[in-house]
Amino acid sequence: MQIMVINSGSSSIKFGLYLAHNEAPLTLDALTLKVEGHFSGIGSRGREAVHLNDAQGNDLSLNGLAPSTSHGEALSSLMAWLEADKNGSIAVIGHRVVHGGRDYQAPIKVTAEYLDALGELNSLAPLHQPHGLAPIMHLMQRYPEVAQIACFDTAFHAEQPNVARHFALPRELTQKGLIRYGFHGLSYDYISRVLDNYLPEEASKKRVIVAHLGNGASLCALQNKRSVASTMGFTALEGLPMGTRSGSVDPGLVLHLIQQEGMTPEEVETMLYKRSGLRGVSGISGDVRELLESNAPEAEEALSLYAYRIAREIGSLAAALGGLDQLIFTAGVGENAAYVRDQVVRQCAWLGVALDSEANDRNSHCISPADSPVGAWVIPTDEARMMAWYCAQFMRQYSTQSTAQ
Repeated sequence: MQIMVINSGSSSIKFGLYLAHNEAPLTLDALTLKVEGHFSGIGSRGREAVHLNDAQGNDLSLNGLAPSTSHGEALSSLMAWLEADKNGSIAVIGHRVVHGGRDYQAPIKVTAEYLDALGELNSLAPLHQPHGLAPIMHLMQRYPEVAQIACFDTAFHAEQPNVARHFALPRELTQKGLIRYGFHGLSYDYISRVLDNYLPEEASKKRVIVAHLGNGASLCALQNKRSVASTMGFTALEGLPMGTRSGSVDPGLVLHLIQQEGMTPEEVETMLYKRSGLRGVSGISGDVRELLESNAPEAEEALSLYAYRIAREIGSLAAALGGLDQLIFTAGVGENAAYVRDQVVRQCAWLGVALDSEANDRNSHCISPADSPVGAWVIPTDEARMMAWYCAQFMRQYSTQSTAQ
């Protein structure tokens, strides 16, 4: 059974083609990655590009895949390539959908009705939700016989206790769904399932904080591998500073910008989502790699603020857990930026976590010394494989139900 997974952004589409084997129970390892790639620079003429790799990361001949100027063109190119390359039929296509709201707490097979309901959540994740839904609509029309599965970034946090999800707002607003949802759930879901492959026996069931640090960034507190608290809330804007997003700011500041500075709500939204974070503080870039290469004091200031806020929020989640046993770094920055990990761990020494600097510089899986009371780890995440697993699970259940009928 072949599974396609798609993660669509404002100017990019990431994709992966997996083969699911008939193993019981179905494990993450039972999925074989055949090819993966991404379209980038979509809509930026002169900057469009497409890349294709095999499971080992080797560059492959594009064989007809071409840079695209629109998401629809990129999807058409991708599906035409799959058909022409005789990779075989696709049984199911999985999509990363950032916001599932209060009603969608597990992956679903998308129908036109579901698509309309999910579109109503666009305002809660304006940078992500519309772009996650557009490929579903496109492919439902082109391949009506192929199941389209929406995998939600909010679903993993749905079982958090109410005290962790509720704002101190009037009850009628809470009842309407104005609560803290949390995001990056596919990444945290994956990490929770592979902890046993890295951590000492039983350690994965204790008090764990996972730092998903990429262009978007958040933290999640795990108890017995379940989410009990997270730094992102009602939208993907809350919490840590990110590449271009501000993270948490005083709500009164937003009111001030509108009432006193004369900014429109749309201008404030653009500023908080696209002109703030590392990019805003440094005035240079929202990319940690570029900031690490810069000698400008503004770059150092941005990175210092970034590490400080991460360490401070780790303290907050440690309070929610009643302590800390393991600290996990993942995603692009978390897996590759030794300097950021160094700064964060040093500021968390009061929690009992120590750093093995040589292991950290090597990006080793374990970056704490053996006698550290709290373990520090680098564990690669794989949201695409997590989506493929959910798709394979869906197809197995569908097949079982069809056989029973």
